[in-house]
Amino acid sequence: MTLQQLEYIVALEKYGQFVKAAEACGVTQPTLSSMIQKLETELNLQIFDRNSHPIGLTAAGENVVRQAKVILFHVNQLEEMVLSERQMESGEVRLGVIPTVAPYILPGLFKVIHSQYPNLVLRVMEARTSVLTEKIERAEIDMALLSTPLKNNNLLEIPVYYEKFFAYFPTGNPFLEKEQVQIHELPIDDLWVLQEGHCLRNQVLSFCGRQSKKASVYEAGSIETLVRIVDENGGFTVIPAMHVGLLSPDQKARTRSIVNPEPTREVSLVVRFDYVRERLLNILAASVREIIPDEMVDSRLKKFAIKL
Repeated sequence: MTLQQLEYIVALEKYGQFVKAAEACGVTQPTLSSMIQKLETELNLQIFDRNSHPIGLTAAGENVVRQAKVILFHVNQLEEMVLSERQMESGEVRLGVIPTVAPYILPGLFKVIHSQYPNLVLRVMEARTSVLTEKIERAEIDMALLSTPLKNNNLLEIPVYYEKFFAYFPTGNPFLEKEQVQIHELPIDDLWVLQEGHCLRNQVLSFCGRQSKKASVYEAGSIETLVRIVDENGGFTVIPAMHVGLLSPDQKARTRSIVNPEPTREVSLVVRFDYVRERLLNILAASVREIIPDEMVDSRLKKFAIKL
């Protein structure tokens, strides 16, 4: 068994075609096919179902390819350890971002990376927390910006910033007569929340401290949609502080601080415990710092570099 063979089966699983997989690996199709067959013979099992279109994995093959990705990840980590500091600022970083963070961070993050680190290629995947944590564990992405804590012992969380939440109301709502809203006053049955599976939904329902009989009805797919729904239908929603900057002047005037307690979320860079590309982790953290208000940044990140 060779690392090259592992690279070939990972490529074939990704592309589902021998021709495309061979092109991606820089070899001929017969070479790739022959090396994969030799690996299957050595392991005494069939990794791929060649009768399916595109080519798929057998049940046993799924386990083999999953472990191959982890092995290749560790090989890459070992190679990274011997690179110089200059080289550590080049190459590719695969970043995951949850949908309730992406609109506020990604536009500025791409700008900072492109201008300050031209040799660094940033590849971003936007998905929900459960998907991204699984991909980190499987070494399919390098790191992710997630709302924490996750309570996952396999992952390392590095807090980057803390973001407050604001209540958003429609025109004429009685709560707009107040400068701030007590959290226990919020009418939970009038709350519009994100769809099941969004971590922000769980946080909002948690700090409201009550369950709504109508919660299954009042659902939307994005914070922007929630705002529009409130404008058209009444009720209210809860939005993160950085979304307030995207509102129109009239909409901003209809946000109110929430107090007693003041709801806040922690957003962290999350990696595997065996992640070693310390310089890239610091680059990403520093780049996010340039985008968010200074008062939101984790106090430790202002004083110290990240040490793995």
